[in-house]
Amino acid sequence: MISEERRDYYAGALVALIGAGTLKIGYGYNVGTLTKMGPGYFPCALGAMLIFMGALIALAARASSKEPVVAKEIEMPGHGAFPAHPDWRGWGCILGSVVIFIVMAEFAGLLAATFLCVFVACWGDKTANLKSSALLATGITVFGVGLFHYVLHVQIPIIRGL
Repeated sequence: MISEERRDYYAGALVALIGAGTLKIGYGYNVGTLTKMGPGYFPCALGAMLIFMGALIALAARASSKEPVVAKEIEMPGHGAFPAHPDWRGWGCILGSVVIFIVMAEFAGLLAATFLCVFVACWGDKTANLKSSALLATGITVFGVGLFHYVLHVQIPIIRGL
């Protein structure tokens, strides 16, 4: 069994090792430039970010290792890795919101699809109310339509038929 003190060091090293492998494979392709990215650009960028994240994980482990680690048992209410009473409402709302987005994007456009997707996903939270869900859905819809339609030029019309 891995000691509590070394677990984060090993995790950081593993993430950095995966990043180094990704970086090595990415350099086998044409990297290109920032304005004309080649097929190796994304793997190289991802590998560099993974190496950076691995270093941050290891540094965080070093900073927290100065405090003594006390092992304590955590009692889980369910059997194994699953809780005793899964939140089916949350699952249903999240999965339903994805289905709603797919259907609404096809028949109504990006505006309605984004709003309804976020609005339905909000109802997965038991503390959600109509006002907060509508405000969040409106904000994300404005941001999403601005980003995906006007900046990235995604080929979904804002409103179908226009």
